Amino acid sequence: MMAEVVNLRNFRKQKKRTEKKTVAQANRAAFGRTKSEKELNKAKRALEKKVLDEHKREDR
Repeated sequence: MMAEVVNLRNFRKQKKRTEKKTVAQANRAAFGRTKSEKELNKAKRALEKKVLDEHKREDR
């Protein structure tokens, strides 16, 4: 029983490619939105912040 011979250079290259793919996928999720989606998100965050600020107690 002998193990399969593996070229380490090719293994490293393949590993680097898969790491780049995961980073690229995360970037697509973070930056790959349309302008209207960004504005909608911004408006939702502003509304949530406003609601939270209205419910804050003001201690003297």
